[in-house]
Amino acid sequence: MPGNARIRNILIVEDETAIADTLAAILSTRGYRVQVAYTAEKAIDVIAGWQPDVAIVDVMLPVMNGFDFSMILNANYPACRLMLFSGAPDTATLLEEALKKGRNFQVYAKPLHPTFVLDTVESLLSSEPETLTDA
Repeated sequence: MPGNARIRNILIVEDETAIADTLAAILSTRGYRVQVAYTAEKAIDVIAGWQPDVAIVDVMLPVMNGFDFSMILNANYPACRLMLFSGAPDTATLLEEALKKGRNFQVYAKPLHPTFVLDTVESLLSSEPETLTDA
């Protein structure tokens, strides 16, 4: 990274280790500092001592889902950009529940091409952060 450019922190929260580790490898080769958590609970431990600029979060996680984790992340780091993705049909039900709570999430469908992930991360980093708000 040139000159004084700040290294950006990317958090990946994904319970499928192959997907999480592949995303981490791809993002690391682009100069990002990456942390991986295979559960939302582990991700909460990670963010207790490390602030991500972008979080890439699977919606369907064991125990705590990605929407609930995203609300915790936003409460602690409102400037963190969020990229949610899912390959499960149950996501629609969770999305409806989040909307009833005044939370509007955009969810990308798995599988995601690595180029799409990189482009989306770059776009998120170059835009103003959006915070989650209650309706």
